[in-house]
Amino acid sequence: MAGSLVQVATNTVSGAVSAVALTGINTDDLYMVSFNDVVGATNNVGIQLQLTKSGSAQSDSNYDYSYKLFRTDTSYTNSSAENQTAVSLSNTGTSTSESGNGIIYLYNFNSSSSYSYFSFQSAFFNASPFLTGAKGQIMHTVASASDGISFKASSGNIASGTFTLYKV
Repeated sequence: MAGSLVQVATNTVSGAVSAVALTGINTDDLYMVSFNDVVGATNNVGIQLQLTKSGSAQSDSNYDYSYKLFRTDTSYTNSSAENQTAVSLSNTGTSTSESGNGIIYLYNFNSSSSYSYFSFQSAFFNASPFLTGAKGQIMHTVASASDGISFKASSGNIASGTFTLYKV
């Protein structure tokens, strides 16, 4: 049925892992990823994204991003960079109630002749304490097919969370 979500992959983490990969993109359809209640095993770590090719996270210096970061503790900020090895959505950690949630849309992932790109929106609660929300885009500037997405912590591990990939 048009407009419905079809679950492709899911992973619920309840113990420290270095990364969470969701694969299974094999059509030109739009895909969506949700991540819920994601917590770092180390305090104040960024939850980072990379795409996967043949199931392996790509850590090349080909990620460009731009997003608006909304914060409750200070002014809004614009964040952007080119040629990164991963993109951090925001920080989380080990204090009570710290976690992150979000939705990511994946475009052109199955195409071998186009760049893969992501649009995302996220909300994180940090220990300071303050809330952050972000909305933006990420581009992987390599024209080749990708089969999924990988989450990792900027240092240490991911302690918990639920990650789900859907075909739209």
